[in-house]
Amino acid sequence: MKRREFIALFGGVAAAWPLSARAQQAVTPVIGFLCSGSAEAFAPLVAAFRDGLKEAGYVEGRNVAIDFAWAAGRYDKLPSLAADLVSRRVAVIAAAGGAVAGLAAKAATSTIPIVIATGDDPVKYGLVSSLSRPGGNITGVTLFIDILTAKRVELLTELAPAATLAMIINPRNPNAEAEARDAQVAAQRSGRKLQLLTASNEGEIDAAFAKLAQQPGVALTIGTDTFFYSRQEQLVRLAARYAIPTVYFHRGFGLVGGLITYGSTFIDELRTAGRYAGRMLAGEKPTDLPILQPSKFELVINLRTAKTLGLTVPPSLLARADEVIE
Repeated sequence: MKRREFIALFGGVAAAWPLSARAQQAVTPVIGFLCSGSAEAFAPLVAAFRDGLKEAGYVEGRNVAIDFAWAAGRYDKLPSLAADLVSRRVAVIAAAGGAVAGLAAKAATSTIPIVIATGDDPVKYGLVSSLSRPGGNITGVTLFIDILTAKRVELLTELAPAATLAMIINPRNPNAEAEARDAQVAAQRSGRKLQLLTASNEGEIDAAFAKLAQQPGVALTIGTDTFFYSRQEQLVRLAARYAIPTVYFHRGFGLVGGLITYGSTFIDELRTAGRYAGRMLAGEKPTDLPILQPSKFELVINLRTAKTLGLTVPPSLLARADEVIE
């Protein structure tokens, strides 16, 4: 081969290398992870999501990429975050942190597969037509923690039978009104009324507790909300400061000193969402996959906190606990 021909051939191959590399990068699928919460609060749940992806054959950085979009409790940001993910032509959208995230994703696209991980009833909020046959481009997993609101009120009345009942909800969450109604019905069954307080930012949480502190003998439950989930330490600290017995919706509150928690684990559900996302990447259709439900709800009781509050936990309640922190 003549020197001139060799140079021309070598130059052509060299020029093709970056094109080949770009083509290889272009085929790496991207998952858009849309979340109403914060990266810090959801770190363990994201790890579970990655575990589920791995079980489905996808490892971030190897054969899949994840673009994260965090609303950090600012639910009004979700529509623009969802639209941005759609504009980036992600292969799948994982919408976590309540119906509010799923609704934003649904409004942004009717073609990109969406895997939801929501604590709310996806049928009630119009995300899917049914759990067994979701239809459209959405499937995923529901934690159903909002339907446990009445049960959490019952636990509160069992623990503090003479207390005045109260509940803090986030008015920006679409599930707030229904949860408040369920809580009030449960309170009425015990012959008591329930006081509602609202909070959608850190300052309003402080103000709500300060107001409750002016009323002796109050027992509290916290509404199911992603923003509240991200403020676990603040909520538990305030409950301790004002000596208010409080029931929460996730075991994480109990691990940082919360009195009682009742709800699903979140970890198993996010792992399932990861597996579903992987199956979408492999070509399965959302319409062929039912919305999955949690197989277990956990009751966690923190006896150290009960002792600090001067409360005696009824033996019948302790007997039903899945975990007792002593």
